[in-house]
Amino acid sequence: MRRISAIFIAACVVLIAASIGAVLYLGFSFDAGTSAIVALAMLTAMALFNSVSNRLRDRGDLGDQIADLSRGTADLARQVAELSRRLNAAEIKIASPAHRARAANDPLASEIGELGTLVKQIAQTVAAHAATLQRQGALSARAVISPPKAEAVRAVEGTLALSENDPSGSEERSRGLSRESIADLISKAVDANRIDLYLQPIVTLPQRKVRYYEGVSRLRTDEGDIIPAGDFIDVAESVGLMPKIDNLAVFRCVQVTRRLLLKSRDVGVFCNLSGSTLSDALMFRQFLDFMDANRALASSLMFEFTQEAYRSFGPIENESLAALAERGFRFSMDHVTDLHIEPNELAGRAFRFLKVPAKLLFNKAAATQSDIDPEDLADLLARSGIDLIAERIENESTVVDLLDYDVRFGQGFLFSPPRPVRAEALQGMAAEPIKPGIDESPGALLAAS
Repeated sequence: MRRISAIFIAACVVLIAASIGAVLYLGFSFDAGTSAIVALAMLTAMALFNSVSNRLRDRGDLGDQIADLSRGTADLARQVAELSRRLNAAEIKIASPAHRARAANDPLASEIGELGTLVKQIAQTVAAHAATLQRQGALSARAVISPPKAEAVRAVEGTLALSENDPSGSEERSRGLSRESIADLISKAVDANRIDLYLQPIVTLPQRKVRYYEGVSRLRTDEGDIIPAGDFIDVAESVGLMPKIDNLAVFRCVQVTRRLLLKSRDVGVFCNLSGSTLSDALMFRQFLDFMDANRALASSLMFEFTQEAYRSFGPIENESLAALAERGFRFSMDHVTDLHIEPNELAGRAFRFLKVPAKLLFNKAAATQSDIDPEDLADLLARSGIDLIAERIENESTVVDLLDYDVRFGQGFLFSPPRPVRAEALQGMAAEPIKPGIDESPGALLAAS
């Protein structure tokens, strides 16, 4: 349409210029050249005028379009602002229930924190009273104030008669012996079968119900003195006697496990093994044959290794460990000195328990050097199917603090010290099958007080 209009205007301009030239030539008697020049000048002037007027008109139209665009942009900005306002309002509405919930829970959390502080104070007070009464020899009062320990002892005595004798004095006397004397004592004790088994309960927290026992070895001299494992293991390792000691300890742990299973299927035994037992080809073959004959105990008998021994395992030890795992036996790690552990790796090698000293869990300096926060350790291990056991618990305040770490099991002198098993009561049980339902007297198995 604009092209037709432009052609029409151009034709009109030419016609007007030609008319002016004709009027000058015919009406005013101008010569032809002058008339043509005037006509051409008029044509040029009208063409310039038309061009300028068109340019001004286009500029006006462009200005109107720019104004319209500006108004559209402003409207779009207002719409975006409105959408943003509505979005913020929606977020506030969604977040407000959570704020209300937090606001409602804050007083409850504060009260729970205050109750926790009171419980800790009560536990510390009770522990202080218990220590005072123990020093005064008030045994009856100690039984009332410290029910968890009494409960643990009763649980042991319900199935095994445990000795109340305290061998600590003889242990102190053994500390003055030389390494050569201890090596000679170990050799004679092994030959004479004087490696005694002591049991220490592992209880659930906070219920304090006995769930497992740990079997620890004690060496008994000709004079009746008791040498704890910590005083003779290093020497026994150096002279190559640990495999024999472990075999005796495992033999007795199997006997104890059989007796316990007569009463309850929910109780298990931890049996300590050394790395040298796994690497001794002859002794381990006999050991493996013995465990083959006792596969029925696989769910209740766990073998325990120290963290140091586990880290020193080579191909032979790992192969022996795998052989036991294939027979259904599971493992535990104790004497943990740091938390540089890989739960998935332990779980892949059939480790189902990790014993960590309570002081290590509370050691903030050690926690900063580890990749694992002690407060998250129990949950992290549980994801890999491993239970955390806090050991070396000696007072009530430690138990209260452990509950904040979601620890399910505890072990220590607070509940019961290791107590000896009566060896003569276990004679003749090695080859007997487990016979559920047979009732045996509580005093038939362990040493009496």
